[in-house]
Amino acid sequence: MKRLEATNAKYAEALAFLGKVYDQQKTQSAAEEAREPADDAVFAVDIAADLAAGQVDGPATAAVTIIKAFDFACPYCHQVAPILDELVKQYAGKVRVIYKNMVVHPAVATPAHLASCAAAKQGKYLAFKTAVWEQGFVPYSSERDPSKLAEPAILAIAGAVGLDLARVKTDMASAECKARIAADMKDLESFHVDATPTFFINGTEVSGALPKEGFEAIIDAKLALVAKSGIPSGDYYSRVVMQGERKFRGKADPKPR
Repeated sequence: MKRLEATNAKYAEALAFLGKVYDQQKTQSAAEEAREPADDAVFAVDIAADLAAGQVDGPATAAVTIIKAFDFACPYCHQVAPILDELVKQYAGKVRVIYKNMVVHPAVATPAHLASCAAAKQGKYLAFKTAVWEQGFVPYSSERDPSKLAEPAILAIAGAVGLDLARVKTDMASAECKARIAADMKDLESFHVDATPTFFINGTEVSGALPKEGFEAIIDAKLALVAKSGIPSGDYYSRVVMQGERKFRGKADPKPR
C-alpha cells in the first residue's frame, strides 16, 4: 500500500497536467468546430445588389452560382482569378461568378475596389478587374510596392481599359460606391467571412483557393442536383439556394428546424 501511495503521489502532478492539456485541446477543438461551416449548410447569400451593379461573369440562366469574396491585394485571390474565368467559359452558360468586395487590406486595396464600382457603372467591370490583376497586383506583389495599387496607378489602369477618368474619379469619391463596398462586406459578415478568398458555390462555403479540379468536382455535383430538382437553371438560385440559411451555422451548431 505504501508503495502504491508513493507511486500515485509521484504521478499525481503529471496526471493533473495531462488532464489540463486534454481539457484545453477539447476546448480548442470545440472552438474550431464552431468556426467551421456545417457540412450540410446551404447559405443563402444575397446577390441581388451585385447583379444590379454588374459584378458578375456569366449568364442569369446559369445553374451554378459561384460567389467569390475577394480583396485586390490578396495573392490567393489573384491565383484563382484565371481559373474562374476558365470555368465560366468551359461550362458554357452553366456557371456564373458573382464578385463580392471583401477588403481585408484597406490601406492598399481600397482604391481598386472603389474604382471597380466606378468601372461597373461604365459597363466595364470585368475588363477593369482583369487589368487590375495583371497591371496592378502583379507589380505590387513582385516589387512589394503599394504604389502600384494606389489611386494614381489605378486611374492609369482605368484609362488603359477605356474608362472615362473624370467619371471614375467622381464615382470613386461618391457615397454610392463606398456604400456598395460596405454592403458587400456586411452581407459577408453574416456568414462569418473574414478571409479571402472565400467562395459560396450554390450555397456551399469553400474557404481558400482551390485547384481547377477542385472547383470542377463541386460544380459537377451541383449541376447534378439542379438537374435532379427539375427546376429551371435560371431559377435555381432564387428558388432553392435563397431558401437556405441567412446566417452562418458552424459544425457545432444545431440545424435549424
